[in-house]
Amino acid sequence: MARELPKRIVAVALALLAVVGSALAQEERPLRVIAANAVKGGLQELSELYQEQSGRRVEITWSGTEATTRRIAGGEAFDIVLIGSDAIGKLVEAGYLAADGQKPVARTGVAMAVRSGYAPPPIGNAEAIRSAVVAAPRLAYSAGPSGAYVEALLARLGVSDLVAPKLSRPLSGAEVARLVASGQVDLAFAQVSEFLGVPGIQYLGPLRENLQNYTTYVAAVPSRGHHGDAASFIRFITSQAASNAIRTMGMEQPR
Repeated sequence: MARELPKRIVAVALALLAVVGSALAQEERPLRVIAANAVKGGLQELSELYQEQSGRRVEITWSGTEATTRRIAGGEAFDIVLIGSDAIGKLVEAGYLAADGQKPVARTGVAMAVRSGYAPPPIGNAEAIRSAVVAAPRLAYSAGPSGAYVEALLARLGVSDLVAPKLSRPLSGAEVARLVASGQVDLAFAQVSEFLGVPGIQYLGPLRENLQNYTTYVAAVPSRGHHGDAASFIRFITSQAASNAIRTMGMEQPR
C-alpha cells in the first residue's frame, strides 16, 4: 500500500498538469469569432482596439447569417458568434449556443441602393417602393434577416409574382452589394451597414420609419466550452466606448 501511494500522487499530479496545460494552450490560441458581414466595418475596428489593449489575438471569420447557421450546425469550432437575433434564438433552441451570456451588440435597418448609372427612384412611401421594384429590370435581396423582411414587404405590396422572374437572392447582404456594384442587378435591398462605403453603387437610404424593420445583432457563446476571454471581448464590444465604431458602420447600439 505504501508503495502504491507515490504512484497515485504521481498520477494525480500528471492529470493536473494535463488540465492546466490544456487550459493554458486554450488561452494562448486566438479568440475565434464568426460574425455577420453586416457588422464587419465596426467589429474589425473594435477587435483591433481590443487586441491592442488586451494583448490577446482575435481571429474573425466573416459570413452571412444563413451561412453561419449552417457552419455552426456542421460542427465548426468557435468561441463567439455574432449574427441576427432570430438565428441566435434558433441555435440556442437546437443546443448549439448557451442560453445565458447572450448580449445585443448593434441594430440596423433595411436600405435600398441602385447600380451606378441607374436613375435613382423615389422611395419615400410604399407606393414609390412598389413602383421602383416593378420598374427595375433586375432586383436583389438576401436570404438573411433583411431579405426575409423584404420578401414579406413585397408580398404586402402585391408584387411578389412580378419580381420573382427577375430576382437574385444570395445568402448575404454583402453579396447583394457586390451584385449592385458589379452592375449585375439594378435595384437592391440590404442592411444599411452592408451598402455604406461600397464603391460602384448609388445609396438611396433607409426605408421610411413606417416601413422599416430592424435587425439586432447578438453575441453568444457555444454551449460546450469556449475561450476564457470570450466574456471580456463581448463586454468590450458592447461598452459605451464602442458606440462610435458602431455608428460608423450605419448601426446603433440597442436601446
